[in-house]
Amino acid sequence: MASTHIRFAIFGNEYSPHGAGTVVEIFSALKSHSAEFYIDRPYYNYLVNVLHLEVSPNGVFDGYNFDADFVISLGGDGTFLRAASRVGMKNIPILGVNLGHLGFLADIAPDEAADAIDDIFNKKYRFVERSVIEASVDNEQLAGNPFALNEVAVLKRDIASMISIRTTINGEFLTTYQADGLIVSTPTGSTAYSLSNGGPIIVPSTDVLCLTPVAPHSLNIRPIVINDNVEIELNVESRSHNFLIAIDGRSEKLLEGTKVKIRKAPFTIHIVKRLGKQYYKNLREKMMWGKASNGRERKEC
Repeated sequence: MASTHIRFAIFGNEYSPHGAGTVVEIFSALKSHSAEFYIDRPYYNYLVNVLHLEVSPNGVFDGYNFDADFVISLGGDGTFLRAASRVGMKNIPILGVNLGHLGFLADIAPDEAADAIDDIFNKKYRFVERSVIEASVDNEQLAGNPFALNEVAVLKRDIASMISIRTTINGEFLTTYQADGLIVSTPTGSTAYSLSNGGPIIVPSTDVLCLTPVAPHSLNIRPIVINDNVEIELNVESRSHNFLIAIDGRSEKLLEGTKVKIRKAPFTIHIVKRLGKQYYKNLREKMMWGKASNGRERKEC
């Protein structure tokens, strides 16, 4: 029986030498199904010129100039976020193969990557939707990609002193944060930068956002969870007269007084999950809940 004809766009981390064997296995699995696959040019150059792999894709693409039935992200969560930013409104589902470290988003282990490819052709998978947020500046789009799967953060620059962030929600004043920054995270991003600053873990299927201050200069300031159908406006003051906005780690400088607005994006990102993959099991393993200090599993009473 002939395989279903499916096109793949492949993104990867061109700064990591790990996982070359997994990459070869994935390409072999794709070829065994007579699939078309196209590779992001920087990653293609890395595979050929640095890792010296024999790669024969159907084509190489640049920037946002690609179309496919599935996207494969080869790397860690950072690589997945970069792939998601390029997918944007294309509505292409993403399969994340973890060649990095933690892997909340890229949760396909290297030893199951080829099987995950087979699952796609055998239609043994499911999609999960993840919400996206959009940042705008004074009612105009930013110079870079304005969409974030994880978070949008406003931050002080380098060794500058704290910044003041006047925050309103749907026009209603919330508070003025005196802090090193403020993170507005989606449920997906709750296990990323927000978590490292004391924010709560939020189940991805919930329709909320979390505002988490970075090093607040008050013990009374705590993260707050709000509905995601609101518009958040941030007005930043800084002694250095500028600040940073970071959108899933992509940062640029803004001038003091610039108003930043954050709202839910008009699209979602679809992630490919293998059947049997469970969110709480993955969360428990990644967070090492139930592990002793030596990393071994504790026995339940």
